[in-house]
Amino acid sequence: MESLYNVPVSTKTIASLYPGISGTLQKVSALEHEEKIIRLKRGLYVVNPLWNEKPVSLELIANHLYSPSYVSKHTALRYYGLIPERVNLIQSMTLKHTRRFENALGTFEYTEVDKDYFPIGLRHVESENAAFVIASPEKALCDLIVFTPGITLRYIKEARAFLEEDLRLDMDAFRSFDKSILMDCSRIGKKSQSIQTLIKLIER
Repeated sequence: MESLYNVPVSTKTIASLYPGISGTLQKVSALEHEEKIIRLKRGLYVVNPLWNEKPVSLELIANHLYSPSYVSKHTALRYYGLIPERVNLIQSMTLKHTRRFENALGTFEYTEVDKDYFPIGLRHVESENAAFVIASPEKALCDLIVFTPGITLRYIKEARAFLEEDLRLDMDAFRSFDKSILMDCSRIGKKSQSIQTLIKLIER
């Protein structure tokens, strides 16, 4: 079990650690009952951090729970420290159908995007405890605007109010955003006018 660290694994992988035990599915159930592993969804588990003292990365979990996917929207903006609110919902974008999962670690939401739009502005983050794919701040903001109904930023005044008042976004950081990522999202994704308004706001 120690060898599993904090990476999500399948029932088959856990069972392979106990080759001498018959009824390995029952062993997996027993480990879950003993709270040594946490069920993420059917057939996918992670070792309980209270048992092996290995921190669990929700971003890593999100990537494995439904893939291909990357962490985005409010979750990514909070990860970078760009918005003050704590985010309880782990939001991701995916090439698959829109889905939602709930488990002991939280609620994981996935929004479907087009294959041409998907790879724009992604980052591969590696730390001591995890490695995962997350949207850049620019892509996370675009995803939030593009895939949230009712957000239309036609004018610079509207964009500023949305960022400052609704999101409470770090505006100093926003002014240093990479405009090329925003431009790519504008060309390939939806709500092109809204993204163009963000670019104009940065240029003012």
